Amino acid sequence: MDDGTLYSIGALAQLTGLPVKTIRFYSDRGIVEPADRTHAGYRLYAPDTVARLALVRTLRELGLGLAVIRRVVDQERTLGEVAAEHAAALDAQISILRLRRAVLTAAATREPTPEEMERMHQLATLSEAERRRLIDDFLDSVFEGLPRASHYAAARRSMTPELPDSPTDEQVGAWVELAELSLDPDFRAGVRRLTEDHAAGLPDDAPTPPRPDLIALVRDLVRPAVARGIAPDSPQAGPVVAALTAHCALAHGRPDGAESHRWLVQRLKAASDPRRDRYVRLLALINGWPAPERLTPVIDWSVTALQAVAGLPVDVSSGVPRR
Repeated sequence: MDDGTLYSIGALAQLTGLPVKTIRFYSDRGIVEPADRTHAGYRLYAPDTVARLALVRTLRELGLGLAVIRRVVDQERTLGEVAAEHAAALDAQISILRLRRAVLTAAATREPTPEEMERMHQLATLSEAERRRLIDDFLDSVFEGLPRASHYAAARRSMTPELPDSPTDEQVGAWVELAELSLDPDFRAGVRRLTEDHAAGLPDDAPTPPRPDLIALVRDLVRPAVARGIAPDSPQAGPVVAALTAHCALAHGRPDGAESHRWLVQRLKAASDPRRDRYVRLLALINGWPAPERLTPVIDWSVTALQAVAGLPVDVSSGVPRR
């Protein structure tokens, strides 16, 4: 199209769809320069200005500043270099916006106080190192000082959230909630009691093969009864309770009797905190693991069934012993 034709600003506006005022502004900034002027002093532009203005418009719509655009159109910087830099900047902005949206979404469902809102925002915007310190402090409160600490190394790793570099909104929201849980003194104390109870049942002498986890035993033995809708205070629950107490007594080296039943009830009550289930589900979401089974219903069924066997009155409607 370069046949020596020169275009006025008005003609460029028609060809590019840009306002005359915008083209004049770009010309004043040296982004596009006139090739000549009329006798009356009006600016005239070469045909390649059309393509130059099209590039400028595209870069502006992508959010680049005029100083950078000028260096690109003047070929001082390549489009690839500028695109890479701005893509990285956009990634950072997107990450910040995602964190903000996750906090606002969580706040919309919780009606937080101003103080809670501030804490949620702070937890969402922690650096990776700060997140690690927060979780390490929680896990230290749970495991530190226990005998045979190496026995719990795997358990500690399994309770550690690892927020990915590009988390989803759901993962950010889950991190905020999990962090709040880990800071809850009552929750910390409850998890600590569970680990202390477990440690108290370990032998003090030479290493022994790992014994079955109590909650895993309960899950495997009681889950079928819960799935079939067997009431915990019904006669059909008797064989399930008998199998449960026998397996637990064998696994933990206790005689299968009334004292063992009381010990088992106490352990299960300590483990029935629904916040424990919630922590595990949040952890799975953050780490991209499959959603875990909820164990609270199985544990509650077991407690009620054990107490029913012991002769305590049970509220059948709720599955919880009456006080």
